[in-house]
Amino acid sequence: MTTLNVEQILAANKTAVAEAQALAASAFAGFEKLVALNLAATKSALFDTADLTSVLSAKSPTDALAAQASLIKPLAEKSIAYGRSVYAIASETSAELTAAAEGKFAEAQKSATAALDNLAKNAPAGTESVVAVVKSAVAASQNALDTAKASAKKAVEVAEKQANAVTDNVLNAVKTNSRKK
Repeated sequence: MTTLNVEQILAANKTAVAEAQALAASAFAGFEKLVALNLAATKSALFDTADLTSVLSAKSPTDALAAQASLIKPLAEKSIAYGRSVYAIASETSAELTAAAEGKFAEAQKSATAALDNLAKNAPAGTESVVAVVKSAVAASQNALDTAKASAKKAVEVAEKQANAVTDNVLNAVKTNSRKK
């Protein structure tokens, strides 16, 4: 077995700090995008009030209802676009953080496998079966993690498809209702 020296500890700390800074930068970039999106949405809500004058200047209740109905479609489209943008920002940021975590997990797993192999080489005679059991358990846990990860990814894909279908149905319903009025 090797012992850690000061240089190895300093290098590990330097790497950990750099990785923490990279993760913080990814999270902060996602937050900046979300703030920019919210500012744009707020600006749009404040300055796109010109259409409201048609509702306020209507001469009859029928005209007011017609003007109000004409505002529903653009509002629904903006709301859906906003939701999709928020989702895209969250997905992108989450993907970056997940990739970093998976990279660290892969490194840790590689180190654990190397340590286990080193332990197996230095194990006393007659412990081969114990080492084989431990290796088998590690392999089984990795397979379980891979299966869980694949299942989670599939569930997210299905949820995205369903959310897109619902969004499209709502948008089509708004279009249909705005045409009827």
